[in-house]
Amino acid sequence: MEIIVGTIVMQNNKILMVKEAKKMCYGKWSFPAGHLEDNETLVEGAKRETLEETGYKTKLKKSFPIFTRNDSKLKILMVYFLAEPIEYKINFDTTEIMETKWVDIEELKNMDKNDLRSHAIVEQIIQTLESGTLYNLEIIKDLPNI
Repeated sequence: MEIIVGTIVMQNNKILMVKEAKKMCYGKWSFPAGHLEDNETLVEGAKRETLEETGYKTKLKKSFPIFTRNDSKLKILMVYFLAEPIEYKINFDTTEIMETKWVDIEELKNMDKNDLRSHAIVEQIIQTLESGTLYNLEIIKDLPNI
């Protein structure tokens, strides 16, 4: 099972998006996200991925519902957090990301499906934001290593 962590960074009713540079999704827009690393908490992973892909340090505010995807080859668990930017460094990993931009929610709703890495995730994130069904961060409890 793969675990993906990411953020929906919001500021002034706009969401921070990244344009992918990786071969499998080259030129597609997505939210900053990536694989959880060994010995990393969900929160740590989401913050790290956002910093690496956008240059923004963030403060996590809420948790989205957990999304899963199961197909014959792969099971994926995706954990996204609502975040706000707190500090910006002018560099990000250009081997993974071509550019970043702030996108108005209405513009995001109207983006061509072919321009998005995962239209299904974008749809779910927007629906969750509009319905307000986000969860307090206390829903996640990290247990100590034994």
